[in-house]
Amino acid sequence: MRLSSSLLFVSSIIYANGVLSAPSPDPKAAWVRQGRARKAASKNGRRWLNETSTPPAVSSCSGNNYTRITAPKANVWGGLTDVEAASVTKWMFAQPEFNLTLSDDAGEWDNTILLVELMHPNKTDVLYYLDGAGPAPPRYAHVVLDHRACEDPYYEDILVGPIDPSGVNNGTTRWEPLEYPYTRKTAGRVRNLDADADDTLYSQWIYKISATISDITLDLWGGTALGHDNDTLSIWGIDPLWQDDGRVIRWDAFWSNSVDNFDTQTLLPLGLYFRSDVTGRDPSQWKFEGWYYNGIFYDTTEAFKNAYYTPGFAKLEANVEGDWARTDQNGPVIPLDTTPPPVSIAPSGARFSVDVEKKWVKWMDFEFFVGYQRDTGLSLWDIRYKGERVLYELGLQEALAHYAGQDPLQSGTAYLDTYYGFGPYAFQLVKGYDCPAYATYLNTSFYVAETTHTHLESLCLFEYTADYPLQRHSTSNYVSATKNTYFTIRSVSTVGNYDYMFSYSFYMDGSINVEVRASGYIQSAYYANNDEYGYKIHDNLSGSMHDHVLNFKADFDILGTNNTVAVVNQVPISTTYPWSNGKARNTMKLEKSYIESEDQSRLFWGPNSATQYSVINKDAVNQYGEYKGYRISPSLGAIHLTVEESSNLANAARWATHDLQITRQHDTEPRAAHAYNNQDVHNPPINFNTFFNSENLTQTDLVLWLNLGMHHIPHTGDLPNTVFSTAHAGLSFSPLNYLEGDPSRQTVNQVRIDYGDGNVSAVETFGQEQGSGSCAVEYTPVEADLWDYKGDVVVRKFPFDPNEPFYETDSIV
Repeated sequence: MRLSSSLLFVSSIIYANGVLSAPSPDPKAAWVRQGRARKAASKNGRRWLNETSTPPAVSSCSGNNYTRITAPKANVWGGLTDVEAASVTKWMFAQPEFNLTLSDDAGEWDNTILLVELMHPNKTDVLYYLDGAGPAPPRYAHVVLDHRACEDPYYEDILVGPIDPSGVNNGTTRWEPLEYPYTRKTAGRVRNLDADADDTLYSQWIYKISATISDITLDLWGGTALGHDNDTLSIWGIDPLWQDDGRVIRWDAFWSNSVDNFDTQTLLPLGLYFRSDVTGRDPSQWKFEGWYYNGIFYDTTEAFKNAYYTPGFAKLEANVEGDWARTDQNGPVIPLDTTPPPVSIAPSGARFSVDVEKKWVKWMDFEFFVGYQRDTGLSLWDIRYKGERVLYELGLQEALAHYAGQDPLQSGTAYLDTYYGFGPYAFQLVKGYDCPAYATYLNTSFYVAETTHTHLESLCLFEYTADYPLQRHSTSNYVSATKNTYFTIRSVSTVGNYDYMFSYSFYMDGSINVEVRASGYIQSAYYANNDEYGYKIHDNLSGSMHDHVLNFKADFDILGTNNTVAVVNQVPISTTYPWSNGKARNTMKLEKSYIESEDQSRLFWGPNSATQYSVINKDAVNQYGEYKGYRISPSLGAIHLTVEESSNLANAARWATHDLQITRQHDTEPRAAHAYNNQDVHNPPINFNTFFNSENLTQTDLVLWLNLGMHHIPHTGDLPNTVFSTAHAGLSFSPLNYLEGDPSRQTVNQVRIDYGDGNVSAVETFGQEQGSGSCAVEYTPVEADLWDYKGDVVVRKFPFDPNEPFYETDSIV
């Protein structure tokens, strides 16, 4: 999944400090390092867009003329402004206790700022503002520091504020450890296992070990991994590092380098692994602990070499890059494929409204605010339907990719992707491919290395009409059908070798869908001895089985904050009725119950999809006496982790063990995971298990934690890339006794055709032909102007330089 284990140097784009002049020892190094030099070439063709913007409105039949509106309230989740981020950064450097160094100048024994972003305010404060007469909550910055100027390096979360609209007020602004959102109260600190992962790990350890067997690597693969410009091999390993018995253990593996521009390295394992104990920061105290090759473990290099040069030693063949691993068009062109395929258009432009500055969106009867964070990317807030809040918060919490295999690398890999972050890797979307060309495209921003990077057009908003109707019915006298038009907001984050597409869709019937799709390159395994863990998918390649589990938070507020989770099971029964003459009838019935406390709130979807969970409000009944609510249903791929009591994760991903989990809402439990849970898996900053302490769940403020994902066993169809159509999971939230009827009857985009005796007597279109969007569409089937693809816009924050933005697109692999 990720390209390396803990060869993170300093973790993600957000955590990067420098580049290597020689080819990277780790394929991920380019996207974990930031690039100290701001190349003059990247500044050519300067063009600045605001941190959130859209293409200009176009008054044409197919233009993107969405309506500009003003949000009723401030977006308290919308992020720091340029001025605020710059003032916090400047203020931090003025605090001598932090002993900070500019990221571009920092070495592995310096302290740096990793992150400056808005701290989301507590729900209790926000509701007082949104629903009452209270003021907007004060604004604070969440700052993450990387303390490496010490023998025991650590990350530290701190809170800085309050922040005035003009930035930091030196008279009132203070900092304090950020502890309250975490289950482990240790002054907001968690150890940093990768503080030396830049130069020291490779130059003083990895490459020295590799040099001891360079004769073998030359004999096997005709290359070496020594940190030289002409290396044809790379070395990287497990994530997270083993953290048992007070020791820090890593397993590393040899991989062939890609030979061209394609990102193929995760398809090129070579089947040789070595283990080392890297506890502490002194390489002289580290210990090499053995080699693993073709099912045999050798505890010394001498033992491995003796075996290798023994007649009859089995030498495994290499995986070699070729067209099979490249994503360009390959093979005979499919008949008629050179003619343009069908496309969707918006003949009257966008039918939704946006407050771009406040990131507030309104479509039909839905409205919501948009948030964006480094760890989790896109989130939606204060989602209202027909004027009533349905969800206070909806968004990703964490994404896990847990591998398995006979070799130590696959067996030792369980990526927790918020460590790398979804925000930094939400790159510019490709119009007409990632989203319809007519979509509205917005920007996203994130802090890194005393700059703000803006990913241009990295969110898209669009309406789409599905290829099936929302409703239809035929009789002998008439046929009626309703177009299934829905609205979607989408982002794509490329975290390492995988591309995750996140879509939140809203439907005419009041439903909300959450979908995630995965594409990109698999992390493969060497085929030898791996039959029980995957299929052989190429000459010397095995697909490595793994679970993708993605956790989402859904903080429902159904007609108020006091809600209950109802359970309805369809069960088979054998029973008699007063009318059945004493004979038992084999049939089925409903069993109804409620989740009353956290002792019973860690749940699985029932067999045969016969269990229905819904969030209801017992204080809100419809005209027939039924509780109003929203039903939660898996549409595809709602799974939990197959592995039980994971050796890799220990307590770091306890949220992954069930399909659906319910807790009482607390301001002190805003997240199911922490970005650095992988740094201390036995005692992580957030141990989700501690959320469950027997609290009452009847008519109180509830949070649902829902898992989506895929049990992925890669096959030949995953080469060169996994496809979105099969790696797909979704959840649906739909009104349950919430409305008086089907609200989609309000749309005019339906038809009734009356007919009889072979003749149509009436065609009722309900006035849609009178709409202002009626026009003839002249369409030439061409692609969007993809030559306008830009990438990042960067603004330096320290010193603050808003007038000199420049382009810089950082490599991600």
